[in-house]
Amino acid sequence: MELQETLEEGYVEILDHLRKRSLWMLQYCTACGAMEIPPTITSRFDAERFGIAPFVTSRQSDILLVTGYVNIKTLRRLITVYEQMLPPKYVIGFGSCTINGGIYWDSYAIVKRLDLYLPVDVYIAGCMPTPMAVLEGFRTLMKLIDEGKANGWKKYQENYEYYKENQRKVLKW
Repeated sequence: MELQETLEEGYVEILDHLRKRSLWMLQYCTACGAMEIPPTITSRFDAERFGIAPFVTSRQSDILLVTGYVNIKTLRRLITVYEQMLPPKYVIGFGSCTINGGIYWDSYAIVKRLDLYLPVDVYIAGCMPTPMAVLEGFRTLMKLIDEGKANGWKKYQENYEYYKENQRKVLKW
């Protein structure tokens, strides 16, 4: 049994090492931060050289990139998109809005902390983050994946009731 566990653990390490160089990203663009994504993925900054490319469906994407504020009405859709993604899956909060509501910090209609509702693996701070900051955020995620520390999706499964309770409070399900 111990040998089996050791082999499985080694297999996961190899997969994590390979997985970090082939990440498909679904962009959930809600605000102004989305305008920094095209320069990040096109030739000038070329995120694809790190193995990160945009993709259009949630079921085939590895990264959910939430750019900008999330209002209460769109939170439900964001949760649905996240739950449609297959594990392992990662969430990147892009910009100050996902951290503390940004310039809408005092609005009743804006989610203040994204990590109360979805497990955020990496935050990219700034209003709005530059393409270099975005690339650094991608590299941080890649490092966490390689080290086996990007486990937000496991945290979501293990603490599913905690997240659902937070979601119910704000969405009034």
